[in-house]
Amino acid sequence: MFLSPWLLGLMAITAAPMLMSLVLSFTNYDILSEWSELKFIGFDNYQRMFTEDPTFWHSVQVTVLYAVVATPLKLAAALGVALLLSRNMFGVGLFRGLFYLPSLLGGSVALGIVWFTMFNRDGSFNSFLGLFGIEGEGWVNNPDYALSTLILLAVWQFGAPMVIFLAGLKQVPQELYEAAAVDGAGAIRRFFSITLPMLSPVIFFNLVLETIHGFQGFTSAFVISGGTGGPVDSTLMYTLYLYIKGFTDYEMGYASALAWVFLAAVGLLTVVLFTTGRFWVHYADGDDR
Repeated sequence: MFLSPWLLGLMAITAAPMLMSLVLSFTNYDILSEWSELKFIGFDNYQRMFTEDPTFWHSVQVTVLYAVVATPLKLAAALGVALLLSRNMFGVGLFRGLFYLPSLLGGSVALGIVWFTMFNRDGSFNSFLGLFGIEGEGWVNNPDYALSTLILLAVWQFGAPMVIFLAGLKQVPQELYEAAAVDGAGAIRRFFSITLPMLSPVIFFNLVLETIHGFQGFTSAFVISGGTGGPVDSTLMYTLYLYIKGFTDYEMGYASALAWVFLAAVGLLTVVLFTTGRFWVHYADGDDR
């Protein structure tokens, strides 16, 4: 009885639309036509995607590059700041809140607009470079740098994994550090021999979440590119391309096929992460499975 509201919501808001999108992926549905005009075309959408649509492969390339670069940098920044803020010092709570604040904003439209303004030709970033005699440019309008601004925005929002790393650091027994110090191990040796192995479950957890989040990037790319993926498709993320096909070109059948390929790819990537994780993730109870 108590679960029924949640189950009803799951069926009506999540499960039923997912099932409907799977059906639509085998049709030529374009939103504007009547249901009576809907025609089943089999695997034509999937065939077109892999063999006739170079933009699809370009969006895959942009998304993979974004996720592969942004995720490790974000986790490295989160772990580095977590190590600094794990110490007992005056005002540490305030600093933790300030570093976590960008993550609260999430993928908001307002944040995308601010980022676009900062890295525009007349933005504050170029004003800062001007103090050193460096002439900037319109970073978000240059196809060579536009994706880099999105990666920088993703890395800046490292607050959520930072908090998880902080919780993990609190669970590392201090006796291990004390014993290592007595044996003459320096700070770097203690980090690689104690901190990283003890944090490996937390690192794995953050890696899975942030990798999936990286592949789902949409809002910042949509706002900064004006919903086009520009300039020259340099910020055409996979999810943005899916949105364009469904709600700009009105090819909802094709967009549904894109969505299911995306779901399968992310699921396969997650399986790969869990499969390889057993080789480097170590749990305190000795169960590395």
